[in-house]
Amino acid sequence: MAALLQPCTIIPSSSSYFFRGSKVFVPKPRTHLISKPASLCRASWQELAGVLIFSAIPFTAVKAIANSPLGESLQRRMEETKKFAVENSSKFKALAEKARKDSMWYGEERPRWLGPLPFDYPAYLTGELPGDYGFDVAGLGKDPVAFQKYFNFEILHARWAMLAALGALVPEVLDILGAFHFVEPVWWRVGYSKLKGDTLDYLGIPGLHLAGSQGVIVIAICQALLMVGPEYARFCGIEALEPLGIYLPGDINYPGGALFDPLNLSRDPETFEELKVKEIKNGRLAMVAWLGFYMQAALTGKGPVQNLLEHISDPFHNNLLTILKSM
Repeated sequence: MAALLQPCTIIPSSSSYFFRGSKVFVPKPRTHLISKPASLCRASWQELAGVLIFSAIPFTAVKAIANSPLGESLQRRMEETKKFAVENSSKFKALAEKARKDSMWYGEERPRWLGPLPFDYPAYLTGELPGDYGFDVAGLGKDPVAFQKYFNFEILHARWAMLAALGALVPEVLDILGAFHFVEPVWWRVGYSKLKGDTLDYLGIPGLHLAGSQGVIVIAICQALLMVGPEYARFCGIEALEPLGIYLPGDINYPGGALFDPLNLSRDPETFEELKVKEIKNGRLAMVAWLGFYMQAALTGKGPVQNLLEHISDPFHNNLLTILKSM
């Protein structure tokens, strides 16, 4: 269609009013169809297409490089060095196994969730995985296959919760400090604004809204494309990127290599095993923190940083108990 038709209400002028006896009658508004310029339609669709194309770039780029002469060259080069890399990986895994046995965070002597209190801890929780404090009151880890699957999912959710918490806190902090002015600095109001159809600028920079002018559904689709792609490649195994000439020495949860460990934090096996424990502990804290973010948003309608500042300024009057009492 050359133009998109939308209903428009025509408000009657003052001459449209008429009297009958002592009553004043106002005619009902008439609904007509007016045309929306085709240029606006094309601009909207072009922007939508741009967002979707941008989201699909990782997939198309990987496929294009893998099938190109460059990809074949990279894969041949990787095959030449893969044997040496596999040997190094095997040696590192042996050192990591030894470091795990010597660490206080693994094995039968590891800390437990009830500390010194006596408790019949499950026998199937042997302390092989990081963050195993013997806590499984629901018995979810009795099946070894299910236990490994749950651990994979926990690692995944812990990492996303830490990233999401950072994304929720940083804009509000920057807005309070005056470093940037956001249309909506509070995390839950961003989604609410998108549901209303508002346009949001990134970092408060006017015009910088590649996806900020799109609806929630479009943004969700783009996020799924950008997030599911890397996670799917990781979940498929460390061989998923070998067509690009990239060999990952680790496993499904800790792939390692220059791509997933650019700072080379895993070079020391003992430090690496300790970092695994720190990661899952902080990840669990982030997941619990998000539960608090949800409750704060529902009870106060404010952001977590603002709630924290108000609590610090007057902890006796700004706390959960006083909020529940005032409801």
